Amino acid sequence: MQEVLTDLRRWLEDGKRAALGTVVKVWGSAPRQSGSKLVVSSAGDISGSVSNGCVEGAVIEEAREVMQSGTPRLLHFGVTNEEAWAVGLTCGGEIEVLVEPVVDDEAWQQLVRSIEAEEPVVTARFLGKSDGVRQLVVRPDGSTAGSLGSEHMDAAATSRGQELLADMTSVRTVVEAGGESADLFFDVTAPQPRLVLIGAGHVAIPLVAMANAMGFHTIVVDPRTAFAAPERFRHADELIPEWPQEALARVPITRNTCVAVLSHDLKLDVPALEIVLRSPARYVGALGSKRTHAKRIAALEEKGLSDGEIARIHAPIGLDLGGRKPEEIALSILAQIVADGHGK
Repeated sequence: MQEVLTDLRRWLEDGKRAALGTVVKVWGSAPRQSGSKLVVSSAGDISGSVSNGCVEGAVIEEAREVMQSGTPRLLHFGVTNEEAWAVGLTCGGEIEVLVEPVVDDEAWQQLVRSIEAEEPVVTARFLGKSDGVRQLVVRPDGSTAGSLGSEHMDAAATSRGQELLADMTSVRTVVEAGGESADLFFDVTAPQPRLVLIGAGHVAIPLVAMANAMGFHTIVVDPRTAFAAPERFRHADELIPEWPQEALARVPITRNTCVAVLSHDLKLDVPALEIVLRSPARYVGALGSKRTHAKRIAALEEKGLSDGEIARIHAPIGLDLGGRKPEEIALSILAQIVADGHGK
């Protein structure tokens, strides 16, 4: 949702109507995964994609009709081998897209607030026939906004939504409650992932660029101003020329945060690792030789960290791709972060 939210909010503020298309199921080699979004305004503005071009035109036409009628539509498309080839796939597939009018109601406002607060949130979208939008926004604490039409269904969807928030998974499933049955798509919106880099050496420069391209919010921390120079990191989202213990006191470290410790200087490494290993950070890696890492482990043990906490460190950092150039090392680090995020 983040990829289209800025445009969508601007259109609504300008008084335009809008429709939202969401991929709710895929079969085969469909061009875009479940949860992909396309939004269309009443003025013809477009943002996002549900198929990389294969069926975009048809979805846009349906979106215009949905804006007029106010009635959601569930669309089924087959992507031929020829259409798939045109967007870079070797074979076709099928997708279902829910197209619904964007209604500025309680559920929509809660969804926007959660995204702005970088809070994970799940929206249960009703896929059956309905005269209007039926959706329920569920927060991690179990509070909700909107409704699927009945208290029984809302309670069941809230419980299922909290389970899905635990592993950040969007799914389509049939939910039964109180003698009712509903085809629902649980659309999980995760906060933008963060990559915090401790140390602004040569590897950090290409790593920030690659991480930006992957959608990470990048934060570079290094008290050495010769390294943490703005002209070296114009592409970083945040550049903090402070000691790690000072900077990390203000930077939120959540389970959506990855940390790459790149200085291989104990004065920077150890304070940073002491903080992030006791945090819910999803990934922690540290650059350096086995000898350097052994010194880090000894220092962390003196700080009272447990074997389990220290074992969280990926060291030496990155997948072994065999490269030694800064760009190659950066690629290996990002590859390991991506693999770790998918349980590989």
